[in-house]
Amino acid sequence: MIKIVQFGEGNFLRTFVDLYFDTLNKEGGDYKVNIVKPITFGSLENFDKQNNKYHIVLRGVKNGKDVEDVYKVDVLEGTVSPFEDIDKYYALAVEDDLKIIVSNTTEAGICYHEEDKFDGFENITYPAKLTKFLYTRFKAGKEGLYMMPVELIDNNADELYSCVDKYIKLWNLGADFKKWNDEQNYYCNTLVDRIVSGNPKDEQTKNHLIELIGEDDKLVSVGEPFGLWAVENKGEISKYIKEGVHNIEVVLADSIKYYKKRKVRVLNGSHTNIVPVGLWKGAITVYDCMKDATLSKFLEDTLNEDIVPFVSNDIEATKVFAESIKGRFLNPYLNHQLVSISLNSISKWRARDLPSFKDYYESHGKIAPHLTIGFSYLMAIYKSVVKKDDGKYYVKLPTREIELKDDIPYLEYFANGGCVIDFMKDVNVWGEDLTSYNGFADAVKQNVKTILSGENII
Repeated sequence: MIKIVQFGEGNFLRTFVDLYFDTLNKEGGDYKVNIVKPITFGSLENFDKQNNKYHIVLRGVKNGKDVEDVYKVDVLEGTVSPFEDIDKYYALAVEDDLKIIVSNTTEAGICYHEEDKFDGFENITYPAKLTKFLYTRFKAGKEGLYMMPVELIDNNADELYSCVDKYIKLWNLGADFKKWNDEQNYYCNTLVDRIVSGNPKDEQTKNHLIELIGEDDKLVSVGEPFGLWAVENKGEISKYIKEGVHNIEVVLADSIKYYKKRKVRVLNGSHTNIVPVGLWKGAITVYDCMKDATLSKFLEDTLNEDIVPFVSNDIEATKVFAESIKGRFLNPYLNHQLVSISLNSISKWRARDLPSFKDYYESHGKIAPHLTIGFSYLMAIYKSVVKKDDGKYYVKLPTREIELKDDIPYLEYFANGGCVIDFMKDVNVWGEDLTSYNGFADAVKQNVKTILSGENII
């Protein structure tokens, strides 16, 4: 048996990673996934109610025909909330059959906080929690693991290793543990690509899925048929991760830099940049944006001018990929909610759009026009944040009110009247001072003022 510990219980992991391992089982493999809830937010109640079984529905268009394929997933062995049962969490660490750790804690999840304490847990970072998990395994004399983070940051596994290494030093866990981590654990950079809209929000789709599946599945998740997982080939990972098409296409490569850069910039970057614009203009889903002439042209111009020319030297190949992305965004079945994509928008813009913005600036000596507009709408939304009596943060858009979810310090900053330009200067937020780009601060300041006054800038 090959066991996987998965930090995260969200729709993407279940629709991508878990479906992959479940497919391997149906092909004759022997895999079991154990889910660990990495943060206090959310509940594992539905997993218990459904005996850790659920359905995935892949909806889209293949060869000009509508497809709607249903998969029953039963690869999950169990779920663990370490905040309620820490002993069960550490028991996973010493399993002989454990080989792989997968995580999806969003772009903001892989980070290091020097104030984290070894005897803490609830408020420490994911890499800190992982360090304690690995330390338990090391002390038990067990062999190393393969770390396969799927967070959409550059060199995600390298960053995860760096954080773990810092915690080993911060907490004085010893040279032997560091040696074990360096030599026996493999941190494999990965790239994942599948659009997942998750659990449907509208009653019509919910009822349709109940009829399609034959039961009311509270964990059902919807995704597109396309799927790609590029994994850095290290150690003997090919024993556990099988290449080829197993619901998703899996590639083991010495370097995944091209796959990562292309996907993060073209798909995720265009996604992230159009979300605040679409929200402000009343769109509900990505499909709505693509069917709106103004929004679809904005997305196409963003790709053609601000993103595609800076992905690789083979611009034509990147254009082909960008065209395929537009086709995937036009999938009418995904119902990909803009509000859902807006989760942690600040770290997403930094990871997905800032690199293209910088490349454009270095190439042209001026700010990227369409990425600047997207950022301006993003800042207009955050500038409009208010905190209500329920402790949640809301934004009143021209057509509706939405709840905004991001790091609490960011939301608090704007809810208390924080200045957009000062926020742009915060190196801790962006990794650099965004106002250092000539003309960026002035453009954003004027754009935000125009947007909040009710006028259009696209």
